[in-house]
Amino acid sequence: MRDYMAASKNRVSMAGIYAGRKLITRLSVNDFKTKFAGSYLGIIWAFVQPVITVLVYWFVFEKGFKPTPVNNAKGIEIPFVLWLIAGMVPWFFFSDALSGGTRALLDYSYLVKKVVFQIDILPVVKVISSVFVHLFFLTFAVLFFAMYGYVPDLYTLQILYYSICLFIFVTGLSYLTSAVVVFFRDLNQVINIVLQVGVWVTPIMWNIETMDISPMLKQILRLNPLFYIVQGYRDAFIGKIAFWERWELTVYFWAVTVLCFWLGISVFRKLRMHFADVL
Repeated sequence: MRDYMAASKNRVSMAGIYAGRKLITRLSVNDFKTKFAGSYLGIIWAFVQPVITVLVYWFVFEKGFKPTPVNNAKGIEIPFVLWLIAGMVPWFFFSDALSGGTRALLDYSYLVKKVVFQIDILPVVKVISSVFVHLFFLTFAVLFFAMYGYVPDLYTLQILYYSICLFIFVTGLSYLTSAVVVFFRDLNQVINIVLQVGVWVTPIMWNIETMDISPMLKQILRLNPLFYIVQGYRDAFIGKIAFWERWELTVYFWAVTVLCFWLGISVFRKLRMHFADVL
């Protein structure tokens, strides 16, 4: 603990976060459990809601709207439910992690006011808390795809890479939003609206290649960093395409992610001295 406190006092320090990894793990597990404390089913609710959401979307689009058949990279038609799950799994993680990360300082305001506590870890705690459910759904997705004949292979291992990409991206965003929301509480509502719109702007419910829109609009939609993640999950599960084969998107995503992480850390570092006063 002494090494952890000494690693970083007045700035966001990756060394300090690494030194406090055991504390981060304990707080993350506790945060995950307390979300459902007092309910009869407990943490089971963490898995029930996403499953029901997937079933509802599947029923509406597959049975109601009857969308155009989805084809993989080889032109083979695939069940819509597989296409949907491959997109929803990363989206659930992003949505939950960003919402929780944004509230990190508000939820742990009593720790922010402690002079000796390193508050840099709080956004990370919230993001890791969301990882537990994500791991469950990754396992569920692998088994579900296997039932349809998509047996795990080397390409499937790429979901670990894309999960790390998503983790780093949403952590950078969480540092930014968690710092700003302390002074602008309405940001919570703004984030909720952005997530409601984002699930449609990101090609989760539809196939961008078959949409009747202009090439320019398609290119604009591809600028969404989450497009890279969602497309990557589908490449790993369905398309069997290596991430380096989409090197332009890979370079673009990491450029945006590094910029986002730097901006989030910079804003957090600049505002952190005022957190305790405002909270």
